[in-house]
Amino acid sequence: MTTIKSDNYKSIVFFTGAGMSAESGVPTYRGRGGIWSQYKWEEYACQEAFDRDPEKVLKFHELRRQSVLACAPHVGHTVIAELEKKHPRVIVVSQNIDGMHQRAGSKQVIELHGSLWRVRCPSHGIFQDMGEKFENYKCTQCGSWLRPDITWFGDMLDQDVITEATIVIRQCDLFISIGTSGVVWPAAGFPKVAREHGAYCVEINPEPNEMSSLYNESVRETAGVVLPRLFA
Repeated sequence: MTTIKSDNYKSIVFFTGAGMSAESGVPTYRGRGGIWSQYKWEEYACQEAFDRDPEKVLKFHELRRQSVLACAPHVGHTVIAELEKKHPRVIVVSQNIDGMHQRAGSKQVIELHGSLWRVRCPSHGIFQDMGEKFENYKCTQCGSWLRPDITWFGDMLDQDVITEATIVIRQCDLFISIGTSGVVWPAAGFPKVAREHGAYCVEINPEPNEMSSLYNESVRETAGVVLPRLFA
C-alpha cells in the first residue's frame, strides 16, 4: 500500500471496531475468547439484569474497567492521535467503549456504544467516572443507582450520536475502517455512506468481511503495522 498524504484530504474519519482494541490486548465481546463466551450477557449486560441486581452488574463492569486499564494504546492509536494534532479535521467514530483512543490523545471521538468511563443517573444525567472502581454506585444527589453509560443488549442506540457520526462520515473525503466486522447495523452502513458521498475508502483488517467489496483498498494486516507506514 502506498503512503497517504493527509494534506490531500479535507476531512478524515477513522472508523474503529473491536479489532483495534484487541491489538492492545483488550478482550473482545464476541468470537473465540470473547467476554460472552465466559459470561452470560443476560446476567450482566442488559437493563433487566441491572434492574434485578445493580450491584452485581456494576461489579462486573469494574472487572471490565480493570482489564482495560491493564492494557495500553498501541502505536496505531498513537498515529491517529498525532495526526489529529497536525490535520484540521480528523475524527474517530468508534464502536469500542474502552476509551483507548482518548488515552492515546485523541480528542475528537464519537462513541457509538457509550463508554466504560461514564455513568448515568435517570434524573441527573451523565457523569464521567474514571478508575478501576466506580466512584459511586448511587447518585449523590438523589440516591438512584448509577448505570454504566453503555449500549447493552436490548438497548436502542442513541440516535443523536448516530446522526452525528453519519454527518461527519458524509462530509469526509478519506474513510479508514479498522478492525470492524461490518455486520452490526447501523454502523455496518457507514462504509457505504462514505463511498456514496465520494470518500476514498480504505479497510484495515486481517480478515475480509461482507462489506470489504465497498472499499477502494483493503489491507490484510493490523492497525499497529499498517498505520505507521500509511502515514509515514
